[in-house]
Amino acid sequence: MALIKQIRQRTGLAIGVIAGGLILFLLGGDLLSPNSTLLNSSQNIVGEIAGEDITYEEYVAKVEEFRIAYQQRTGRAPSEVEMFTVREQAWQAMIVERVFKEEYEKLGLTISPAELVDMVQGKNIVPELRQQLVNPQTGQFDKSQLITFLQSLETADPAQQAFWAQQEQIFADSRLRIKYDNMLATSEYVTTAEAKMEYNAANSIADASILFVPYYAVEDDAVTISDSELQSYLNSHQDMFKTGNTANVEYVSFSILPSGEDSAEVISNIRQLTDELRTSENDSVFVNRNSDLRPAFYTFRPGDQLPADLTNNVDAIEAGETYGPFVTANGTYVSFKVTDQYSGTPRMRASHILFGTEGMDDAAKAQVKTQAEEVLADLKNGGDFALAARQYGQDGTSQTGGDLGWFAKADFVDAFAEATYARNTTGLLPNLVETEYGYHIIEVTELPQTEYTKLAVLQLELVASDATRNEAFRNADSFAAESGNRNEFSENAVDKGYRVLQANNIDASARNLNNLQNAREVIRWAFAEASTGEVSPVFELDNAYIVASLVSRKEEGDAKLEDVRAQVEGQVRNEKKAEVIKQALAGKSSLEDMKAVYPEAASLNEIPDLKLSSSVIPGIGFAPKAVGAIFGISQGETTQPLTEDIGVIVAKLNTLTPAAEIGDYSGYQAQLAQNAAQRSSYQVMMALQDLADVKDFRYKFF
Repeated sequence: MALIKQIRQRTGLAIGVIAGGLILFLLGGDLLSPNSTLLNSSQNIVGEIAGEDITYEEYVAKVEEFRIAYQQRTGRAPSEVEMFTVREQAWQAMIVERVFKEEYEKLGLTISPAELVDMVQGKNIVPELRQQLVNPQTGQFDKSQLITFLQSLETADPAQQAFWAQQEQIFADSRLRIKYDNMLATSEYVTTAEAKMEYNAANSIADASILFVPYYAVEDDAVTISDSELQSYLNSHQDMFKTGNTANVEYVSFSILPSGEDSAEVISNIRQLTDELRTSENDSVFVNRNSDLRPAFYTFRPGDQLPADLTNNVDAIEAGETYGPFVTANGTYVSFKVTDQYSGTPRMRASHILFGTEGMDDAAKAQVKTQAEEVLADLKNGGDFALAARQYGQDGTSQTGGDLGWFAKADFVDAFAEATYARNTTGLLPNLVETEYGYHIIEVTELPQTEYTKLAVLQLELVASDATRNEAFRNADSFAAESGNRNEFSENAVDKGYRVLQANNIDASARNLNNLQNAREVIRWAFAEASTGEVSPVFELDNAYIVASLVSRKEEGDAKLEDVRAQVEGQVRNEKKAEVIKQALAGKSSLEDMKAVYPEAASLNEIPDLKLSSSVIPGIGFAPKAVGAIFGISQGETTQPLTEDIGVIVAKLNTLTPAAEIGDYSGYQAQLAQNAAQRSSYQVMMALQDLADVKDFRYKFF
């Protein structure tokens, strides 16, 4: 009942939000007006999507939706680290709402009332509800809980009804995106010509002699570079040197890692608690009271993976036994007690390929059945099930090779459940299975299992004690108070023997400062609050207190020469060196003669098995232009000197072995289509964002 409980708990919050909104409406006119000194029109904008400003209030409201959804899904409030993901999901949702809505309308994609009912109370209930409404006795999804709650909504207060309507809208939006992505994935088509080209690229082999002259063969002082040449190159290649909002920061770190005394105390505590757990009569109460991990008592169903910290240390577990303590990969200490092992509702695992027939007449269904039978016949002859599922499947499982995961018999419609549970061996079912949704090709991957395990988990984190933390904070606070500007910051660090670290070109949306995790507050300070040379207050990170000083900050846009001089100079110098090398090689009749021009730096390599699909030449490096040129000349010919990022290359084609003709390119077609399908959703998303000219200013607020 976690979801229902959360919804009821949120009612009070919803009323509070409404009340707060009324207060702001009555009293906040001046505060939120365009002339407000607190939130003026520019300070209140967190981004822009398709020309529409996104206000701080709009964004925070959307974040709250996703925060509540996270809490419903996990049964706990998200940590600050997890809130980063929540905020990203909310931002992407706002982009989808504004960018994808028009695409959905163009394509006629909708969620009908009947489909929404099916999603929240029918036969295809969304995973978010299935995960939350679980019978604690059986560990299975309990539909009766959902029905009871939905019935209670008829007499519920308006806030509860509004909140549930909001949840339904989230479910519907998610399903629309799945439909759109599946449509893109299944619309990918690869021609035989494309497949043949892919086959030829992977199987055509060249035997080539390759001369490589690296740029360091020419001394740097052999070429001269003027500022005007650098500026001209930058003007012509601005796309290579676009800069985002970046900052350079110096900081001093005051460690708050646990001391040796802290570690000894935790080890003593976990050993004592493990002994108490071993004789405990109510394991769930004991671990929920004493464990740092929440929740601490689990029921593992067939197919669920037991904790790795248990299975990596114990070969076979037994009911009633206690194991540990063990040290985890995260540096915590953990013990386990197997409270019970019992036989429960069977669960099995299978994959399927759905050929949908909903809404079709008999003639159309017959055509679908014929196609399904053809695919089934191909699979019986050794075809790849996962590949076929991605190519033909018409539900959400198609993108995971048709895998349905572990399920109980009651989770699926009768015809499907009866067919799978009647199987006594793994493998492909010999016949199609027809349900109200269409025709299914089914492969049983795991036979029914019945063993359930109840596990109590006692975990203690190794953290710094209050004494350790207080000492580190006193040092950091004293250092910050004595450093009024960057010069004093540097002088005081030298006087006290503190190491000053540098973090350069920090992105405005970054979360880490070098190897310091979750340093978002430091970075936000550098971009939203600090001025150049200012020293920060003390920031608390996971394992350290930080005092920082802002060295410099760059705004987003075209790069200035002084900001990227080193990179531009390297590119221009290599271009000039390439011309020097080409002139030196001109007139030489053989690769051996060319190598003699640079006997120390140049190399002459024999590559007997170079493939057209390669972009790297063994022993040389990334050189796609050279690979293409080699396959573009006739046997015995030599290429012109070619400029690559790594140096100048000249190649001679000794022999070319074309790919042998084959009769069937369908395997290459399927692979190319699958690769394209996996990329299409992301690529379309990026393209639509570019077209919408999305601007993200959230770094000023979060």
